[in-house]
Amino acid sequence: MFSVSTDTPRTASATADAEPPQPSLPVRKTWRVLYGHIRPHRAAIALGGLLTLVGSAAGLVQPLAAKALVERLGVHESITMLLVLLTALVVAGAVAEAVGAYVLERTAESVVLAARRQLVARLLRLRMPAVDRSKPGDLMSRVTADTTLLRAITTQSLVSAGTGLATLVGAIVFMALLEPVLLGVTVAVIVLIGSSMGLVMPRISKATKRAQEAVGAISTALERTFGAFRTVKASGAERREEAAIEAAAREAWRGGIRAAKWQSLAMSSVGLAVQVSFLAVLGVGGARVASGATDIATLIAFLLYLFYLIDPISRLVEAASAYQVGSAAIARMAEAEDLETEPLEAGAQEGAGAASPAKPASIAFEGVTFRYRPDLPPVHHGVDFVVPGGGMTAFVGPSGAGKSTVFGLVERFYEADGGRVLVDGTDVRDWPLERLRAQIGYVEQDAPVLSGTLRENLLFAAPGATDDQLARVLTRTRLDGLVERLPEGLETPVGHRGSKLSGGERQRVAIARALLREPRLLLLDEATSQLDAVNELALRDTVAEAARTTTVLVVAHRLSTVTLADRIVVMEAGRVRAIGTHAELVASDPLYGELAATQFLATAPDDRANQAS
Repeated sequence: MFSVSTDTPRTASATADAEPPQPSLPVRKTWRVLYGHIRPHRAAIALGGLLTLVGSAAGLVQPLAAKALVERLGVHESITMLLVLLTALVVAGAVAEAVGAYVLERTAESVVLAARRQLVARLLRLRMPAVDRSKPGDLMSRVTADTTLLRAITTQSLVSAGTGLATLVGAIVFMALLEPVLLGVTVAVIVLIGSSMGLVMPRISKATKRAQEAVGAISTALERTFGAFRTVKASGAERREEAAIEAAAREAWRGGIRAAKWQSLAMSSVGLAVQVSFLAVLGVGGARVASGATDIATLIAFLLYLFYLIDPISRLVEAASAYQVGSAAIARMAEAEDLETEPLEAGAQEGAGAASPAKPASIAFEGVTFRYRPDLPPVHHGVDFVVPGGGMTAFVGPSGAGKSTVFGLVERFYEADGGRVLVDGTDVRDWPLERLRAQIGYVEQDAPVLSGTLRENLLFAAPGATDDQLARVLTRTRLDGLVERLPEGLETPVGHRGSKLSGGERQRVAIARALLREPRLLLLDEATSQLDAVNELALRDTVAEAARTTTVLVVAHRLSTVTLADRIVVMEAGRVRAIGTHAELVASDPLYGELAATQFLATAPDDRANQAS
């Protein structure tokens, strides 16, 4: 019996598991990437920063107003106007900061949205080798969890750092004007305690990156489990999968705890520095008041400024922490954006098919060599064959012979290492990619069906197809009866990966989807392997009909399909062994004869009789 082809990449998952964590980006590149994200939102960020700065400036004046208030109380003057002014400053500052915070948060959400759109657009155009080397769950995590962390660095690391620094400088200037000696005491204490934070910040970044990598591992494990949910249950593997996911969750928890520990240490250092400064200033300032070097109003104002320093210093520390957290996310996003993508030609129309009427495409392989990765053995060793336009060509051979890889090279999912793949006499590398694929209808081995309705799946490759075209294809693929039985007809949801359909129904949906495209070249990779005899016979007729106006290439599993082919390409160990008709190859090629004999032995007489009927 012809074996199911397994030419597709075999170790992508293992390779992804073996890849070491990527190092963090250099600071300069991190800021360059960040600036690329915030550049379209500069005006909104500037407005939010200005409003926040106005609120902080209003706070800066309050200690001076309090000083004047104490001085007036000392000479028994009216304080009504000062109280009104102080109240107005408090209200104005609060309003400005509230509006500024809203503007910044809104802008941060806009940055995240734009980053997600950009990342999704890039990921959907990744080359297949890049996808093979990656974990789907980890890529999804970069779109979801990592882009969310971009929000923190957008607002806190930029605006909070700017406003915090500005208000810190302003407070220090006022403190210097009030009491230079006490300022010296304050700065000495803060620098002494704050210098320890230089050791803390890199640890926050490292812990956050490990946590985000673990979150990606959780997504990967869940995607793996739900992608084969029945297999997991049938194998009794729920507890093992649960343990694997829990291990990743615990690693994310450990990374989060480490980051929280160092962030807490950084923030507590701020409070400690201010508290120790307060005690030092209180002692030194009290002595200066007692000696007459300063007055009590000045000491009160200075102490108010000292407590005021908590806010700008906290902002700077939070900004530094947010930068460490955000830079880890930016590094992971940048890694995804550095993956190789396919070219996007201007003016290409999604789902556009070949112009009708159009002649069938011709295919030729000239000395094609190919391997999926440099560390893997070659799949093709100088493959040569020519398929003229029209008719059906079947590819047969043992598993691993390189049959399915032929289709991947024609579609340019992969690039040949040597030789040429020609469509209509033109190297596929010289075709505009969208135009090349618009000529092709492709049915994969596992006939994937996407979550959504039956109609959405059928029209996925040809969204502009008419109802009449859809009805004709449904009849040709014997799906019209299925549509009548479904409770909502074409609008019936098919479930995750088509879970509500049988294997044969999924294959017929995939074939109908390809036929609706009205391609010049139809690629069928084991397209009838899960069909019963009745439906397989009907689809054989459908494929034979399509072969009259389209070039059909089929990786064959059943002898009944092979015998219909105009030519048969026998492949073995990555080479073309023989080309001919069924009768010619049975007589001339021992491998084909053996495969055909095995198929005859595996097919019961009743089955052949049923197929003949």
